[in-house]
Amino acid sequence: MGKVILVIISFLILLFSPSLAISDCTYLGHSTAWYVVGDQSIIFYVQNAPLAKIVLQDCTLTPSSNIRLLKTYVCEGDGLLVDGEECFIMTINLASTGSLE
Repeated sequence: MGKVILVIISFLILLFSPSLAISDCTYLGHSTAWYVVGDQSIIFYVQNAPLAKIVLQDCTLTPSSNIRLLKTYVCEGDGLLVDGEECFIMTINLASTGSLE
């Protein structure tokens, strides 16, 4: 009986807050390089392999932007610094899922 109640409560939590179930997170602490794509996206690399594409909200990037992580494990909604200004992550596309487009 206790397991059934736990499953039902878990289902209700996921039902009412779907962002918990679908938000992507990744560890960028071991990234060795990054590349600006367009004016709001960054692809982080480990050696020569792409790790993740980060799309920022309300920030404009240039190839010469100074990008700094605020923390090494980031999720959608977290922030990073672009030219000294905090920018929030709108989406994270992981290379392991093949969705860096």
